Amino acid sequence: MNLNFKRPLIYLIILIVLISPNKTDAQDDDSVTILFTHDLHDHFYPFTIERDGKLEELGGFSRIYSAILEEREIDPDLLLVDAGDFSMGTLFQTIFESHSPALRTMGKLGYDATTLGNHEFDFRPEGLANSLNSALSSGEELPAIVASNTYFPSDEEGALDPSLKDLKTAMEGYGVRDYIVLERKDMKIGIFGLMGEDADTNAPMAEVEFENIVDVSREMVDLLKHKEKVDLIIALSHTGTNENGSKSEDENLAKKVPEIDVIISGHTHTELNKPIVIENTIIGSAGRYGENIGKISISKDKDNRWKLDDYQLLKINESYKENEEISEYIGLFKEDIQREYLDRFDMQFDQVLAYSPFSFTPSYMFGKEHREDTLGNLISDSYIYSVKKAEGSDYRNIDVAIVPAGVIRDSFPEGDITVSDVFNVSSLGIGADRISGYPLLDVYLTGRELKTVAEVDASIQPIMPVAQLYIAGLSYEFNPNRMILDKLTEIYLVDEDGSMLEIIDDKLYRVVAGLYSAQMLSAVSDKSFNLLSAIPKTEDGIPIEDYESRIIYEDGQELKEWLALAQYLESFPKKKGIAQVPSSYNELQDRKTVVDNRGIVARFANPNKFSLILYSIILALIGLISWITFKIIKRMNRRDKNK
Repeated sequence: MNLNFKRPLIYLIILIVLISPNKTDAQDDDSVTILFTHDLHDHFYPFTIERDGKLEELGGFSRIYSAILEEREIDPDLLLVDAGDFSMGTLFQTIFESHSPALRTMGKLGYDATTLGNHEFDFRPEGLANSLNSALSSGEELPAIVASNTYFPSDEEGALDPSLKDLKTAMEGYGVRDYIVLERKDMKIGIFGLMGEDADTNAPMAEVEFENIVDVSREMVDLLKHKEKVDLIIALSHTGTNENGSKSEDENLAKKVPEIDVIISGHTHTELNKPIVIENTIIGSAGRYGENIGKISISKDKDNRWKLDDYQLLKINESYKENEEISEYIGLFKEDIQREYLDRFDMQFDQVLAYSPFSFTPSYMFGKEHREDTLGNLISDSYIYSVKKAEGSDYRNIDVAIVPAGVIRDSFPEGDITVSDVFNVSSLGIGADRISGYPLLDVYLTGRELKTVAEVDASIQPIMPVAQLYIAGLSYEFNPNRMILDKLTEIYLVDEDGSMLEIIDDKLYRVVAGLYSAQMLSAVSDKSFNLLSAIPKTEDGIPIEDYESRIIYEDGQELKEWLALAQYLESFPKKKGIAQVPSSYNELQDRKTVVDNRGIVARFANPNKFSLILYSIILALIGLISWITFKIIKRMNRRDKNK
């Protein structure tokens, strides 16, 4: 009798346990999973990099999608967001305006929201407007865009420039907003987007302006908390972190606006293997190009505050299979690129241009050390080669070719080098023809200004690493321990046969560079605190006002930076029909030599006028302090004597 009674009782207890919500389920109801990316830069396909002497294939949207699907099986209610610079960096940018491939693919992957990075403005307001309109006209699912601190400046009568008017109309049509509110698991989540100060300086053609991120964030937090009554606030911040705390904009934002719960930090390409946590704000950053997807898991604690449960960077490598649906979708864009862009240059997307038996400096390390670099040498040499080829019998001698580190976007690992690979290295910008890729142009500088350019490289690079220069046609030495703007110790011109020539201060020398780089030469004054100057001129010595008038053409088309590099690679001696990169590009060529001499003589010998002025100021200050000290001591002694 008792046994018969106990058995159904046990079954009843088991049934109650199975159908009752347990503690874990209750926690899951209060938890949020955030998957995030930033700085994808149109890296639709996997790419190869060398790390620790090994080649590794990473990224690609088809693998990213597989990772997303795996995470959605764990948490179907997860958030998927991006912090800007989703475009510009590969051949897919060439159809940015006509097809908007990045936004459409992000929609296909199920992104909830993104923000605008500085590179979304690379093709100027007109380009971004066209891209937004193209995305909208596709009729496909698209991610929300939040751009909270974007401001449209108007004239005194309140009118906008036509280009800004078109962009504003396109943004309104797309539905770009200051913030959005999403609902997950009966919770309201507020998301807003920011463009930081450093990112703003890297968008010189944007024409729009960007308001202070702290002021705007406080406004957004107030709206989201008190008007929208959200449970969680996320900032998609194209702003970034920095090892130098004073320059770490997102860390400073977290300190000044602690009500932000999570900051997804883009722009600086930082890879945070551990999150930065400042009081109750979590800052995550996943690197660049889709090498990783960031994952943040949070839940409410007993005080109803958000706490970090888990933080991971999911490495997008061969462990994730390529999703066939996304691969086929990307393939359609690839066909558009071939038809609309590459056919005009008579080149194919996957065409092998050359083989390199060695790896150049990996892209993630490029420009970090202040020194000559073999890839910089290769690119600067390619400019001279291609201009000579384009001008033929009309060629005028090029003395110097200049390539800033900031315009080199990728590198070449050991192996085949394709057209796509070459474009990735020199992918920035747009020409006067409104076709993707900066064109080459020529300007003239005096010998004195050539020395100034080398001094800017020597002195300004530690302050602004992207300003490091790689120069063909010059050989110079500098001592980093000398006074700023007086680091250069030796410089010569190098002609085609390798002879060292003295630079004549008043002579004009022909210089070739990309459109952006040549324009930046005129900014030398600003970068050197108005103490140095280099003014690009015509062959007649007249300062250049219209840089686009100096563009170099080949067969009626602008000679693009990437095309110059492609032509140079193709010109190398061939083996079994494939050009071979010469071993000389695996070695430094004494174009830039860093002499790290801390000796007194080396640091202070032969000072230039800037050092003499600075030394005079320092001596004057020392003299003033000594005089004041003497007066104070004298007065104290007199007082003691009187006592």
